[in-house]
Parts: sequence; structure tokens; C-alpha cells
Amino acid sequence: MKKMRLTIKHIFLISIAIIFAFPFVWMVFGVFKTNNEIWQEPYKLLPSHWDIAKVVESLGQINFNGYMLNSFYVGIFGTLSILIVALLFTYVVVFLKNKNTNFLFVLVLATYMLPSAVTYVPSYVILAKMDLLNKLNGMIFSCLASVFAVFYLRQSFLKMSYDFVEAARIDGANDFKIIYHVIFPMNKSAFYTVGVLTFVQLYNSYMWPSIMINDDKKFLVSQGLRQFFIQDGAYGMNWSEVMLASTLTLLPVILIFIIGQKWFVTGIVQDSGIKG
Repeated sequence: MKKMRLTIKHIFLISIAIIFAFPFVWMVFGVFKTNNEIWQEPYKLLPSHWDIAKVVESLGQINFNGYMLNSFYVGIFGTLSILIVALLFTYVVVFLKNKNTNFLFVLVLATYMLPSAVTYVPSYVILAKMDLLNKLNGMIFSCLASVFAVFYLRQSFLKMSYDFVEAARIDGANDFKIIYHVIFPMNKSAFYTVGVLTFVQLYNSYMWPSIMINDDKKFLVSQGLRQFFIQDGAYGMNWSEVMLASTLTLLPVILIFIIGQKWFVTGIVQDSGIKG
């Protein structure tokens, strides 16, 4: 009976995995298809010919004009900045408690209920007054406050014993040494999980960058992909190149997840209360 339940569980999980993976598989196989093959009915998953030479030729025609570098810049430095800000704020809320810290956390958490679109206008006005519009640093600055990062790190910090922090203070460590030598090593998985999710969010963000960045040399890859999609009014003229550009855009994110999936899964499992 136990074996049957395990088999059913595996079949269910594999089915869900196939459903989620299908769009990506379709996109990758679409790189090798012609327009007629992509849109023909009934639809075919596999291409008729694996024309590698055509894909190599298409690679030379795709020019993102540094869009991926812009996205990496915003993703890497934005993630590091958000982690530092969230770490310092969460450390104060959890380990330097006084009568105001819980109120501060509740106040910050309440802002998570606001739709992101509501913040666009005030954020735009603030960035304009600081002369940070149409700049990648402005994009990073506007995303520094991450309520999700604070909430996730707080849940991880609360599982620590306060005795570790007290012991470090008795040994003469100041708050920054405690953060570096105690807090960070004991919550490494949580930091990695927040880091990956934040990087993916910044790397793929589209709506807010489209509002504040109008210089095509500073476009993120999501904006660049749209430009490639509609360039010269050729909407969908060559779908295999669109598929190839989309695949190239996704590859860095998939590689990051594959490289660090052990820490990522560990962080999710620990913070969900599931024993490994």
C-alpha cells in the first residue's frame, strides 16, 4: 500500500513537472522549426529537421545591444543591495528589540498589501527629483526596500537561538561581527533563496523599467526582447529567432538555479517547517 501511494505521488509530481516544463520545451524545439511548422495544426512538438547551421546563423543576427549586461548589472548589484538592506533591518527587528521594532516590522509588512502599480507614480516623482530617471542605478535604488526579503529573513532568524548572539556579545563582538560570523553562516540557505528569487525578479522585470528607462542602450533584457519582437514592424515574421532570443534570455536564470538548487531547496524546506 505504501509503495502504491509512493508511485501515485511520483506520477502526480511528474505530471505537474511536465505541465510546467512544456512551454520551455516547446520554446527550445521552436528554435529549430520554420514558421509553418510552429503554427501548423495539429501542432508538432519535434521539428522536422535539426538545422544546426540555421540556428548558428540566427545567433549572429540576434543583437541585444548589451541588454543582457544591463540586466546582469541590475540583477547582481540590485540583489546584493537588497540583501544588505534587508539583513540590517531584519537584524534590528529580531535581535535589537524594543517597543518600536515590532511596530516598524508591521508597518513595513503592511506595505506588502499595496499593489505595485500604486507605487509607480510616487516612485517616479522621487527618482525625478533625485535625477535618477533613465539610469540603471536609479532602477537599483528604487528596488532597495524588499518586504519579501525582510519577511523571509525574519522567519529564518526567529528559528535561531538567541543564545548564539548573546554568546558573541559576551565575547566582545559588535553587531557587524555578529552579523558576519554568526547570523550569515547560520542562515546561508535563506540568503541564497532570497538572493535567487530577487535576482530573477530584477532580471525579468518589465513594467517598472519600461516606465523609468527610455534610452534603448539602457534597456533590460525583457525590454530588449520586446524591441527584438517588434523591430521594423516585423511582428512575428521569424518566430524561430524569437524563440532563440527567448531561450538565450532564460538560460542564465536556469543555470543559476541548477548550480545552486541544493541551497535553494534547503532554504525552502527549512522555512516551510519540513524536516529533511
